[in-house]
Amino acid sequence: MPTAAQLMVKCLENEGVSVVFGLPGEENIRFIQALAASSIRYILTRHEQGAAFMAEMYGRVTGRAAVVSATLGPGAINMQLGVADATTNSTPLVAISAQVGQDREYKESHQYVDLVSMFAPITRWSDGVPTSRAIPEMFRKAFKVAETERPAAVYLAVPEHIDADETDYDLAPLPRNVVRAEAPSAAQCTARSRCCATPSGRWCSRATVPRAATPPRHWFASPTTSAFRWRTPSTVRA
Repeated sequence: MPTAAQLMVKCLENEGVSVVFGLPGEENIRFIQALAASSIRYILTRHEQGAAFMAEMYGRVTGRAAVVSATLGPGAINMQLGVADATTNSTPLVAISAQVGQDREYKESHQYVDLVSMFAPITRWSDGVPTSRAIPEMFRKAFKVAETERPAAVYLAVPEHIDADETDYDLAPLPRNVVRAEAPSAAQCTARSRCCATPSGRWCSRATVPRAATPPRHWFASPTTSAFRWRTPSTVRA
């Protein structure tokens, strides 16, 4: 049964993550050690901003959410430019950083910043992990939000006490529920139209959706009056 840090790594492996960019720190060192013992390659960079841009380009090329990791405080803030660039460029990216433990929140503590609020305007979803048992659900949601509809960046803050949690949890990553378009049937296509089921819009070997017996009517504005009239086009393209 994995610990909290090992459970996070298993969730990343379940999402198909093969590489993580970033810099380690004291507050997330157990997560980094769990990555070293896994099949995921950890690429050490010289600056968190560079790690974020590397993850963004990796996600843009592959179409899958890349992962960037950093420690708390200024280390996480350094990621923000690359994270914002990923969101504005519709690139899937998951940013994970450390955060101070709950016992140090709202104290004049070392490097405490409200990172969730700082990342909220530049990501589609920004949240902190409240308990180790929420890891499978939150990591699955992070990748789903980052990769579906218009891709964007998401941010997760992992407090130090969760990274250091050595409790054995009888938990496993949630299965990926990726919806894929089904191939069109021969009755739906003819030779000269675009296939409505292919997101890329490529020409299909079978092709057009059968025309309706009664073509739909459309409103149109008369060029001489402002009144709208019914119009039935002679041909209707599928």
